[in-house]
Amino acid sequence: MELLELKANTRKATGNCPAKRLRKEGRIPAILYGNKTENILLSLNAKEFQTAFNKSAGSQAFFNLILEEGSKKAVMLKELQRHSVSSAYLHADLYEIDMNRKIKTTIPVKTKGEAKGVEDGGILQIIRREIEIFCLPSEIPETVELDISRLDIGDSIHIDEVDLGANIEIPFEQRFTVLTVSSPTTDKAMEEEAESESEAEAEAETEDKEKK
Repeated sequence: MELLELKANTRKATGNCPAKRLRKEGRIPAILYGNKTENILLSLNAKEFQTAFNKSAGSQAFFNLILEEGSKKAVMLKELQRHSVSSAYLHADLYEIDMNRKIKTTIPVKTKGEAKGVEDGGILQIIRREIEIFCLPSEIPETVELDISRLDIGDSIHIDEVDLGANIEIPFEQRFTVLTVSSPTTDKAMEEEAESESEAEAEAETEDKEKK
């Protein structure tokens, strides 16, 4: 994985008023921290951040942060606050990472090909659209691509069948389904079962209220 470059300026003022002024100037208030890093108040160019953020893969973004004095730090976007209505960027939390130490992150799942079972009327269900992995930052793949062309109705792909590479681990030792091809009748039966359970729960709640 290639770290995207992102420039940052240090700032001293804190509080709502200085933050609003920064946003009016087209900048995003931010903070950099880490296990071995003292908190550093920063501001980012909103347009440059959006360009770099849009190029990132998965739900987490990684940057090569360039500070104004010229130093560079490898960071991951830990938290991004956005306005609930306008979706404008309000604040960014950046966490310094060690390129020689494994970290947890998530990568998106993508499919390749057309499943045989889908051509025969089945339904492709992607249960895990992202997979959490544990590896070195430099070895994070952009996606995990799964070839589904041979899958028939009733077939599934489980996490232990996915080749992520020798140095990539799954944080949790469990066997879960990533995707499956189900039959329309199975899918309908599951919906009917869910509806029956909801009706039963509603009837039970009504009975409880009547008793009270």
